[in-house]
Amino acid sequence: MNTDTARAAILAQIRARQGRPAALHAMEVQDVEVDIGRHVRGPQPSISADRVAAFTTQALALQTSVARVAAMADVPAAVAGYLHEQGLGLEGVVWDTLADLPWQQAGLALDARPPRDADQLGITGCFCAVAETGSLVLASSLTTPASTHLLPETHIAIVPASRIVATLEDAYALLRTELGELPRALSTVSGPSRTGDIEQTIVLGAHGPYRVHVVIVDAA
Repeated sequence: MNTDTARAAILAQIRARQGRPAALHAMEVQDVEVDIGRHVRGPQPSISADRVAAFTTQALALQTSVARVAAMADVPAAVAGYLHEQGLGLEGVVWDTLADLPWQQAGLALDARPPRDADQLGITGCFCAVAETGSLVLASSLTTPASTHLLPETHIAIVPASRIVATLEDAYALLRTELGELPRALSTVSGPSRTGDIEQTIVLGAHGPYRVHVVIVDAA
C-alpha cells in the first residue's frame, strides 16, 4: 500500500466513525474553499521590496551560500566555480527539468535521475523561495524527486529571482494557485541539515546535506 492509498484509508475510517460517507460531499469541498478564502493572515514581518536581497541575507544567516547570475545559460559555469572553490567533485545528479542546460561545457558530469548512495552532488530547481526565512520550497514529482536534495552531501538549488516570494503564507498561496493541491512530498529547506541532540553541539549533515548552495537567476 503506497502513502496516498494508506492516507485515504485512514481518513475513510475516521469519516466512518463519524457516521459520514467515505468520500467528501461536494458541499463539504465548497465549505472548505470558502473557509480558506475567508482566512485572515496574522501579523507578518515587513519584508524589503528587494526580495532577492532579503532572501540572500536570511539564507546566509542559515549557512546557505548564495551566487547570482544573469541568465539560466550562466548557471553551469557558476555551479562549476562553486564546486572548484570548495574542492568538490564535478559528478552528480540533476532534476530532469534542468538536464538541458550546458553542464558538459562547464566540465560537469551530471545524470538526470534520482540519486544513489554514492552520489555526492544533487542539483535541483525549486517551486519558490521565501525572503522572510531564506528558505527553499521544493515540491516533489516524477521529474523533481525529493531525494535529489535530501540524499547527496551537497545540494545546489537554482532559484529564479521571480520565484522569490515575501513570506511563507505567500508560498502556500502560490502552491494552491498553481498546483491546486499539495504534492506527495513538500520540503521547506532552511540551510544545511543540522542537529544539536548530542551535548547541544550543532552538527551539520545529520539528516540531509552538509552544504546548501543557491544560484539565483535574474532572467529565467
